[in-house]
Amino acid sequence: MVGYKKNMEQYENLEGWEKLSLGKQLDKWAAQYGDRIAVTDSEEEITYLGLNQKATRLGQHFMEKGICKGDKVLVQLPNRISFVVVLFALAKIGAIPIMMLPAHREAELEGIIELAKPTAYIVAERYLGFSYVAMAMAMEEKFPCIQNVFIDGSQKQEWYDAESEGQREFPEVDSYSTAVLLLSGGTTGIPKLIPRTHTDYMYNARMSAKRCQLDENSVYLAALPVAHNFPLCCPGLLGTLDVGGKVVLTPTTSPDDILTAITEEKVTITALVPAMVTVCMEMLEYDEDYDISSLKILQVGGAMLEDSLADKIIEEWPCTLMQVFGTAEGLLSFTGPDDDVAIIARCQGTPVSPADEIRIVDENDEEVPTGVFGELLSRGPYTIDGYYMAEEANRTSFTEDGFYRTGDKAMWTENGRLRMGGRIKEQINRAGEKIMPAEIETYLCKHPDIKEAAVVGVPDETLGNRICAFLIMEEENTLDVQAIHQFLKEIGVASYKLPDQVEIIEEWPLTSVGKIDKKVLGQMAQGK
Repeated sequence: MVGYKKNMEQYENLEGWEKLSLGKQLDKWAAQYGDRIAVTDSEEEITYLGLNQKATRLGQHFMEKGICKGDKVLVQLPNRISFVVVLFALAKIGAIPIMMLPAHREAELEGIIELAKPTAYIVAERYLGFSYVAMAMAMEEKFPCIQNVFIDGSQKQEWYDAESEGQREFPEVDSYSTAVLLLSGGTTGIPKLIPRTHTDYMYNARMSAKRCQLDENSVYLAALPVAHNFPLCCPGLLGTLDVGGKVVLTPTTSPDDILTAITEEKVTITALVPAMVTVCMEMLEYDEDYDISSLKILQVGGAMLEDSLADKIIEEWPCTLMQVFGTAEGLLSFTGPDDDVAIIARCQGTPVSPADEIRIVDENDEEVPTGVFGELLSRGPYTIDGYYMAEEANRTSFTEDGFYRTGDKAMWTENGRLRMGGRIKEQINRAGEKIMPAEIETYLCKHPDIKEAAVVGVPDETLGNRICAFLIMEEENTLDVQAIHQFLKEIGVASYKLPDQVEIIEEWPLTSVGKIDKKVLGQMAQGK
């Protein structure tokens, strides 16, 4: 990154800004909230005191195993209490978790390991029918940097509940050091890593919790994978714990798990992507056993919320819809619980911090007038000033004065709210998961029968966008969707990146400058 480095000191007088590590935050919450239930999952629950005690023991055990301050650690766990314990255990050491998703496979893991050189890998033994053990062992064998593998499952008792040999002092952790590395969409097989500091990430959570009006009676449902920024910190897990509320973790994103949890735990707030809302609404139409009357706020984000679905939520659900726009790189903009229905239905609100800076610009980086769409640029207290070890991405993703180019279309409305208008970049948003076409194209071209590939996103009522792969084949070969899925799974591609549609063509439609015309491909895919 050229020419800009964020000065954190300029934000130190902001309400909610606190120079504490996440490990110290947990110490504080344990003292404040004691025996209140902090987190519950499908199998157990844990108090604030219990969470702090377990995180402390585990942190000391990790240190005995050689994990040190500044080490990177791959964390690939589903929504369960062990994820939360691991997060805070690493925070106490000052080690940095890399937030892998349960869906990630060898292709994603290898790219991240090569980039970040993690010293340990913490992974579930089994989740949703997939055994991670063989994959973990293969990563350990292939990459000497991985000195420890911890399996959350049959071997759990060997590490998760381990008693330390002695009381080790945790190192001092600078609150402006990196707390977590989140994953962003990559243009190749390697996602970009987003470094979030202890202080900026907690500020992110705290200001989100304030906008949502959370308090100690709040019950937050994390149904999305909690390694995602949205359920982790917007306000998510961290924002709920900060006010003394309870976090409920569902084992999957199925509508039954979501609606059962809301019913049984009297959930007051949850965050879903539009596709998940749609399937929940469909289930509620024919199953009367669920009771969602406890819900006060439904956050919807991660993908564009169509106006018709927004209207339906407002009409049919017993809670306030909160439209959310956010990036893992920083900026968050929400509607508020007290906003007029007309505002909630048609925009994504205002930034959560008074110190957020926004520009909306045209292709020449000139600011556009109110009511005109342009690209959204952001800078502020919790927006990063560069990706981890990604010089080229930093050069193109940030301005010289430190504004992050979100790649999203936005405009200011006449009443001073943000209204989003979809992506400017190629990124496909499929049911809230961000996929870069170039990444999938790279994987497809590894198939011996595929000569060239082009991937486009196609509007889809359920998914938001579906993935369509156009292929030019070697000679007269052909492949269907099932064969493509099998091949991509065999090379270790996450299931959410698999094409929903495959089209075989003989030649590319080209633009006037000779590039593949993906606009035409998109039209072709919709016409099928």
